[in-house]
Amino acid sequence: MTGRGSNVEGVRRANLGAILRLVHHEGSISRAALTQRTGLNRSTVGDLVATLADGGLVEERDPDPTRRVGRPSPTVVPSDDVVGIAVNPEVDALEVGAVALGGTVRLRVRQEVDHVLSPDETASRVAAVVDEWRAGALREARILGAGVAVPGLVRASDGIVRNAPHLGWRDVDLAGAVQRESGLVTDVGNDASLGAVAEWLFGAARDHSDVVYLNGGASGIGGGVILRGASIGGSGGYAGEWGQNQPSLGVDGDRRVPGGVLEDEVNRARLLAAVGLPGGDDEALSGALAWASDEVAAEVERQRRVLQSTLANAANVLNPSMIVLGGFLADLRGIGTDAFDGGVRAQMLDAPAEELTVSAAALGRDRLLIGAAERVFERLVSDPLG
Repeated sequence: MTGRGSNVEGVRRANLGAILRLVHHEGSISRAALTQRTGLNRSTVGDLVATLADGGLVEERDPDPTRRVGRPSPTVVPSDDVVGIAVNPEVDALEVGAVALGGTVRLRVRQEVDHVLSPDETASRVAAVVDEWRAGALREARILGAGVAVPGLVRASDGIVRNAPHLGWRDVDLAGAVQRESGLVTDVGNDASLGAVAEWLFGAARDHSDVVYLNGGASGIGGGVILRGASIGGSGGYAGEWGQNQPSLGVDGDRRVPGGVLEDEVNRARLLAAVGLPGGDDEALSGALAWASDEVAAEVERQRRVLQSTLANAANVLNPSMIVLGGFLADLRGIGTDAFDGGVRAQMLDAPAEELTVSAAALGRDRLLIGAAERVFERLVSDPLG
């Protein structure tokens, strides 16, 4: 009897998770659509939605008044007051965000820094921001935990930052430090891999099951891969380190760093120096590139050529239906999107090139925060009553 009861409860929790996952990823979905997508009957879906609503995880709203055919169905939306704290430490700034269930960034703060943060200083700064929000804008919210997107290698088994070279971190238990300072259960992942998940679930690649994502930031170039609807981490969680590969150089004279890797050649700092900016975010760089001189344009074209060849190689190997570019890589593409995309396809095999779409990240500066928060929400949807 106990075994049967446990099994029934397990099925119910799984069904609650399935409903909550759909609401979280869709942002707003009718009860009728939930019934269709889950294969559960209408009364069961109604009971599950009511349970989630009682738990403060979702809200039900009146049916869409524009719907003219069939019986009106209430709309289910995720609660704005269920949030995850998202963190992205970089060499030039620390970003902290509060992301609501449904993938919306409610709050964010970017702290520019003139030195590389240590893990302990990162944790204390995060805790200070969270304390301020708890006393103010998030005083009515349910904060589930924290997710950190780190520009470096993160071991999947325990979240240890094995090596974040630009931050100077090695074998760091950042999750433990943030949890001690903030009191929040914390997960850590590679920034670009989390950005890939965010774009796949909520952004440019949400209708694609096979995706290559490359992100360019102050710490270099990382990436992620989605194959057949699953994020690929590799045996240790280190997959996606595109920036550490040897660059593809199709034009003699394009190399600037003898023996260097991709992120030495396709490089944000080099672009900032070319346009005369001491630093700044991607928006500032993008604006400066739009008014670039001929000398700057030559550097931009060089970096575009190297990036095109790299993407063509990746697409030939993995056959994605979409490549998504984030950070300054999207800015490089944006100088001339048709020419850039055509240059990638020109270096590919014809068959995979026919299926390929190239896109800028749709989530902009939110992508890494949304990806980091997904580590928090994944725990929730796996067991909404836990």
